[in-house]
Amino acid sequence: MEVTGKIKVVNPEQQVSASFKKRELVVTTDEQYPQHIMIEFTQDKCDLLNSYAIGEPVKVSINLRGREWVNPQGETRYFNSIQGWRIEKAGVEQAPAGTPPMPAAQAFAPATNLNEDEPDDLPF
Repeated sequence: MEVTGKIKVVNPEQQVSASFKKRELVVTTDEQYPQHIMIEFTQDKCDLLNSYAIGEPVKVSINLRGREWVNPQGETRYFNSIQGWRIEKAGVEQAPAGTPPMPAAQAFAPATNLNEDEPDDLPF
């Protein structure tokens, strides 16, 4: 899934425990009723936010996560979270890492040697 919009907040990294860290990003969607979506980046994904600033349009790839918790009184509660795993500037398609850049398309002239009497072997 993806969320697109403008960055509203980029929080600093939080060291939750000795082995777990997270960083929160808030993206404001661009629709009739804008939504402020909080997205968590965890562990090594925290560094993905280093080069982004408030106001930038972005597209964030996310996973929805859910978990169950039973409190000491035996009541079951459910929690949801949105975890980001990729972020890119909105409207910019990025090639996979290590892919060489595509050369510019060469302009070409349309064919002029067509013979309308030759059979067409295309199946449609």
